[in-house]
Amino acid sequence: MHIVMVMVGGLVQLGVFLIFGWHWGTTPAAMATAAKLFLPVWLVVVAVNMWVGVAHAGYSVKDELPILLANFLVPGVVAIIAAWQLSRAA
Repeated sequence: MHIVMVMVGGLVQLGVFLIFGWHWGTTPAAMATAAKLFLPVWLVVVAVNMWVGVAHAGYSVKDELPILLANFLVPGVVAIIAAWQLSRAA
């Protein structure tokens, strides 16, 4: 259940980035830039999530690495598709 909550949180965060991109430049290109900026921020968020799992929950890095990948890939792929589509619209 935690994995799904993190993924949904990532999609919500992507939405926030896209909204700020629209307010920043009011163009699809600005929104595409915001989607691209989301990726490194999201990577840091899921890395911190992994660190908490290893340091405080007692999981090993081997156990947490697939979770990190799943948590990063779902919102990351949506962000890449959004950036691609918005770049084409610009």
